[in-house]
Parts: sequence; structure tokens; C-alpha cells
Amino acid sequence: MGGRGRGGRSRTQRKHFRQSRENVWKRPKSDPSSENNKDENNGSENPTWTPFATQNEAFDQFYKEQQIVTSEEWDAFVQVLRTPLPATFRINSSSQFSADIRWQLETDFMKSLKAEVAEGGESEAIRPLPWYPENLAWHSNFSRMQLRKNQTLERFHEFLKLENEIGNITRQEAVSMVPPLFLDVHPDHFVLDMCAAPGSKTFQLLEIIHQSSKAGSLPNGMVIANDLDVQRCNLLIHQTKRMCTANLIVTNHEAQQFPGCRLSKNHEIMESDQRFSQLLFDRVLCDVPCSGDGTLRKAPDLWRKWNTGMGNGLHSLQVLIAMRGVALLKVGGRMVYSTCSMNPIEDEAVVAEILRRCCGSVELVDVSSELPELIRRPGLKRWKVRDRGMWWVSYKNVPKSRRSVVLPSMFPSGRSYPNPVDNPNVDMEDDVNDGTNGNSEDSVQALENPVTCELTEEVSEFPLERCMRIVPHDQNTGAFFIAILQKVSPLPAIPEKPIKGIIKQPVEPDNQGIEDAKVLQVDSLARTSEETSEAGSEVDENDDEPKTVDLGATPRVTCEGDSEETQEPSNTKDISKMVPGKRKLQIQGKWRGVDPVVFFKDEVIINSIKAFYGIDESFPFNGHLVTRNNDARHVKRIYYVSKSVKDVLELNFSVGQQLKITSIGIKMFERQTSREGSTAPCSFRISSEGLPLILPYISKQILCASPVDFKHLLQYKAIKFVDFVDAEFGEKAANLLPGCCVVVLGKGNKAASESFQVDESTIAIGCWKGRTSLTIMVTAMDCQELLERLKIRLGEEKGSSKGDDELANSVVGEEAQQSNGINDEEVQPLDTSG
Repeated sequence: MGGRGRGGRSRTQRKHFRQSRENVWKRPKSDPSSENNKDENNGSENPTWTPFATQNEAFDQFYKEQQIVTSEEWDAFVQVLRTPLPATFRINSSSQFSADIRWQLETDFMKSLKAEVAEGGESEAIRPLPWYPENLAWHSNFSRMQLRKNQTLERFHEFLKLENEIGNITRQEAVSMVPPLFLDVHPDHFVLDMCAAPGSKTFQLLEIIHQSSKAGSLPNGMVIANDLDVQRCNLLIHQTKRMCTANLIVTNHEAQQFPGCRLSKNHEIMESDQRFSQLLFDRVLCDVPCSGDGTLRKAPDLWRKWNTGMGNGLHSLQVLIAMRGVALLKVGGRMVYSTCSMNPIEDEAVVAEILRRCCGSVELVDVSSELPELIRRPGLKRWKVRDRGMWWVSYKNVPKSRRSVVLPSMFPSGRSYPNPVDNPNVDMEDDVNDGTNGNSEDSVQALENPVTCELTEEVSEFPLERCMRIVPHDQNTGAFFIAILQKVSPLPAIPEKPIKGIIKQPVEPDNQGIEDAKVLQVDSLARTSEETSEAGSEVDENDDEPKTVDLGATPRVTCEGDSEETQEPSNTKDISKMVPGKRKLQIQGKWRGVDPVVFFKDEVIINSIKAFYGIDESFPFNGHLVTRNNDARHVKRIYYVSKSVKDVLELNFSVGQQLKITSIGIKMFERQTSREGSTAPCSFRISSEGLPLILPYISKQILCASPVDFKHLLQYKAIKFVDFVDAEFGEKAANLLPGCCVVVLGKGNKAASESFQVDESTIAIGCWKGRTSLTIMVTAMDCQELLERLKIRLGEEKGSSKGDDELANSVVGEEAQQSNGINDEEVQPLDTSG
């Protein structure tokens, strides 16, 4: 296949060519239009790109009035906001190479980059974050742009890219690492990440759950990672796949309507544990969509977009999501509410409303003594509401025309006043600003706001100082808001309030834990799409550019892009009519466009896998294998799930598949598709993702190679049996059954004897045993990573030995023979999936 690919041009480009659309990205250097691109004042050419403006008068007015920081430190605050955000990353604590990577950072890069200290007043080029445990999180005094452009940082940048892609590190904003630390997750906890994409925090939660796991064992806990947007779910799956975990379910739901999965009263419950009759969680991470002004350093375009309507428009959605999280939380459980916004309307006002609605069943946790080296500010107890150029300190004086947008819950007291006070100045101001976006305030700046002069500022009755706000200039980070809530008793019944003709069904006390959030959606905080249309952008924590999130319309969206109204057709025939072209549509219960999740129970295939690899009976197989295909004869991949995920999946089947599952478990076995693979005794090979889990239980098709031969396999990908340095190893490899096998790195200069112990430090790879050679089934990137780790562990010097050169010539000769058709052996392709 050539460099142009299969079609030469993409489909989009062909379409644009037919429409004679201009390719704005490929303008020639000598563009004639540039002659007209002159500045009228000095005649110079305008640049094709200009820096983002880092000034917004409305932003300055709003946060100066809210007193997020003192007036004395305002200049330092905005100065740091206008500088690029330094790169930060976190070492995967559950990785078998975590200690190696930390050692490499402490002894290699800290010294080699010492002379490359960037501007910003820091004395070290890279350093561990002082507040993150065990030196597992690191701060680089270079922005992402500097890492990409500075040639002297090329080795460090390549290290970051490789280890991030493998999953040994995660590039993540420093403040984004904080919420999971305060969630206090244990290995046996059921955790819900309500708005999980792009997945950095989810990956962190999985690390914590797996941190104390031994080789071949799985923790009792699990994580459900949810996101509303299908495309962001794909990003979430890509991010978390690097973890290779069987304890994860990815779902696609509106967070404020996340299913409770409660069995009906007449359903027979086989388990005594209530966890299996109703899906409740020990921990909930509620990192809600927000205006994102805490990410201005990473997304400077937000300076231009920012206005007060962004936070006001998201307030009620944030309350609904948070209350749904509280409803799904077990008594005694902990929830972290967080935003990447500094706006108290999105932060303290939401927390106060949660406490107000829960009537003492939820408490704010004081964590001021935890992570003492993390500099944080206490939450505010008083703030004002800004709406269309007006400041409001109480809901009492909000005019009737704005009461559908400015809500009582936005104010510190949360009190509502039924009869608004008519104010002629307010009405006039409202008419003047009608139709503006909240940022165009020039026409009203001459008007005084008498309301703020007549009323005393409200003060919240809740201990909101237990919340924390992280600001950029304290520790050279972004900004973040975090509140830790603990559920101390069941939620109270919500009093009935008829709202705009909506008829509410009474809530039975037994169903209160799950039905709370449903009732919340018809109260005074229920919002229309028009009221949330001013929502801003939620900036993800990944190294990509920020993504705009449209929070105006919230229909449940499937993979096919259909709204909720078209999601549940009466039968399969109706579904097929909706699908254009010849695309085959899979059905998972009522969810359109999502492959089914079914338990794999084909005993013939399972027994053949057990017998071929000699898998010990102690490895739990029954009920732990799932597929995404109803037809067992055409199953290509078999996934493995932990006991906790299995229990949730069984509960989901019992309640009618309420969970829309987009990803589940870890890929354990994959069907052979090559000619030689179809004739092998076992038609399924072990996936590289599932190999570490099943490795301690394998007794057949497994060999232990010396470090030299292991290194040669990684370097040359395929080696003849007679060319191995250890002749005994080559003979053993030749005696294996054809098909998939496992090669383990031995210790010392020789391969181990027949028996060897597998532990957390054991390195193993999947291989294919052909007629004359052994071929690895590992991606090129994994090979590169393993070779780097071997250099560090074995202390090898750079350069190849004489034996390496001879072996390389032999391998090159063999590849040439294969390409000329002399050697007709079918070489199994590399495993490049997920």
C-alpha cells in the first residue's frame, strides 16, 4: 500500500472538489490575495495568525466583584492566567514499570533538562508535584508548544508521547488530578464517574482500585464511566483501554437521568446483598459540564467567548446532575462535586442547593487537613448574581421578566420571593439589553444599579468554607473548584409542587433512593433548552484542543445520532427502515446502534481454550466471558469481566437493559483469521490486553526466554528456531503446538527451567508458533517500550554485538526469501488492536 492510501483522496475532499470549494488550508506561498492583505496604517502584511486576546472587561468586572482573590493579588492572578499552562503528567501507579519510570525521571531527565529551565521563575525544569503521593505526578516547566518545538527537549517529548500511548503515564492537568484523591476510593468500592470524558480522572480511579492487586487477581470494586456525547465516549474508551482493566463499564447516558437499575418488589433476589437488587455506589465523581474559565491558560480562546450567561445557563443542569449523583450514592458514601470554573454560581451556589434539598442527609466534609502541601482557598459564603449588566444580591428584587433565568438557588440564601418588586430602572435596563449575549454592556454602564444599594448581601447558612477553590497563581496551575459531600442518611421525600401543568407521580418511600432525581426534574430548577443555550465550552483534560459542548438540547443520542423520540421503535422491521444503505444494525435491547453485550457460554470453544493453554481450573471462567455478538459461531472477540462487572451486567439484564453499554471488560481472546491460524488446534489466541491477567494460570504453550533471545524477538519480530542464541529454547519452541504461545522474560543469562514463578514484575509477550519460526504478536510501539525498559533493567549499553549483527543478517535474509515467495510460511500478523 502506497503513501496515498486506498483512494488517494478522502471522501470529503472529493465532495469538496465537486462543489468547487476552496481549500483554505493549502494556500500557495505566493498567494496573489496577499497583496490586498495590507495594514492601512503602515502597509505591512497582516499575519495569517494572531495571538488570542487575553482581555475581557466583563470577566474582570465579574471576578473583582465576587472577590475570588483579594484586590492586592488581582494583578498577579490575571498575569498568570495570561501565560501558557505548563505540562503535567501522572505515572500509572498500577503499571509494572511505574518504579522504572519514576527512577528514570528522578535520575535522568531531572539532570539532563536542568540547563533547559524555561521562563517563569522556576528553578527546576521538571519536578514532582509536592502534594501528590509517592512522586507519581510531575510538573514540567514547559508548555505543550515548547515541548513540541524545542529540539533540545525532543528526547523528553518522545518519552512522554510513547509512555502516554502505552498507558504508563497520563498527560493530565495538575488540578484535574485533585478530585479523585479526595474521593478516598478503596479497591472494593463501586465508583460512578458521571461525566467521565475524556477519561483522565476515570483512568486515575482505575489506578487506585488496581493499585494493590496481585498478578492474576482482580479487585472487588469497579468503575462505571458515563458520558452523554457518543464521540466523547469513544475518546473515553480510547483513554481507558490503556489501563487494560476488566473492572470498567463505559455507558452513554444523560448524567441527570442515569439509570438506577432497581429490581421490582416481586422480582426474586438471589443475593442477600442489596447491591445486586439496586445499583448504588460507594463513591461518585460528579465533575459536571461548566463554563470552563479555569482552563483559560490552556484554551485562551475562552477570553473572547466568556460572558456571565455561560455560568448562569449551566447552573440548573449542574444541580440536576449533582442531585442524581447523591440519589445514586449509598448511605455512608462520598461524592466529589467539581468544576473547572471559578464562578460561584456554578460552584458554591450548586453545593448550597444540594445541601438545601437534602435537608441534612448530606454533609460537607472538611478536608483541610488532607494533602497539606496543596494550596487551596476556602469556598465563598457570599456572592452576587450578574445578569445582563445588573448585579443582584437577592432574588427578591429580580424582575418577573428575568425569573425564568435568574433562579433562587443562585443566591446564597436560596430563598424565593413570590411577588417580585417592580423597579422602573430594572425594567428599562432589561429592555435596553434585550437580545444581548451578556457581554455587550456598553449601553448600560452609565446606569446605576439601585438594587445593590438597598439590600444587604446574603450570606449562606451552610459551611461552604469547607469547599476549596484552586487558583492559578498559587501553584502555577489552572483553576478548579472541589466540594466533598458525604451521605449520612437516606434522602427525604421531596414535597409535591405542581409546576406548569406537569403531573407528578407520588414517590413510594421504598423507591426514594432511586426516584429522587426524577422528582427533581419537575421542580423550580427544571430548565428548557432555551435557558441553557448560552452554555460555554467544557475543556477536556487531555492534551488536545478544547472542545465546545452544546448543552442547549439534551436528547439522548445514540451512535446513529437519533434522538430519544426515535430510539424505541416497536420492532426490528421498523428499525431496518431507519438505517440508510447496507449498514447492518445491531440491537442491544432497546438501544439502537450499539452492539449487544451477551454472556459467552459456548462450552466447546471454552474447553478447547482451556485445554490448549492448560488454564488452571482456579481461574474463574464461568459467567465472566462476554461478547458483542449474539451468534456464537461468528464471535471474533471474547471479553473478560470481573465479578463486580458480572454482577452489574446480570442486574442490567434483570431490569430490562437500562444501561446503554458502549464498552465493557478487557479483550481476552481473539479468533485467528489467517490461513495457518484456521488450522491451529485452538482457533483463539490470547490478546495482549488480557495476557497479564491470565498469565499465572497458563501451564501449556508457554516458554521462558533468556534476556538476549527475548530482546532479539522484540528487535527482529520473527526468528527461526535454529537461530536462537539458546539452542534449548529454540528446540522447545519448535516442539510447541502450532498457534499462539507465550514467551516470558527469564532472569539471568539463561532461560529458566520448566517451572518458574509469575509475579507483578514478570514481563511476557504473545507469540505465534509457525512451522519454522517464532513471530511476536506485539505492536511496534509496545516493542519500543519494552526494549527501553530492558535497557534500564538490564543496564545494557547502546549498540549491537557481533551476535546481533549475524542474527540481523539471518532475519533480513529470511524476510527477503518470504517476500520472493521462497518461504511460504504464513506469518501471523501483529496484534495492533486496542
